[in-house]
Amino acid sequence: MSRKGECYDNAVAESFFNTLKTELVNQHTYQTREQAKSSIFEYIEVFYNKVRRHSTIGYYSPSDYEKKFYQDNSLT
Repeated sequence: MSRKGECYDNAVAESFFNTLKTELVNQHTYQTREQAKSSIFEYIEVFYNKVRRHSTIGYYSPSDYEKKFYQDNSLT
């Protein structure tokens, strides 16, 4: 562990929040905190975790990667 505030300690989280800000937050003006919370929740649960392609899994979406995993590892 390095000194306090070292970004490399938490690179995955730093990358995620950079993506969130770039793809969503900086593109909108929210009137209320509730609007922001709702928008961010929808982005994460509907788009980021299911549809968005991720470089760490070969540029598959998480749902496509899961399907491929089960097809490649099926016992039939």
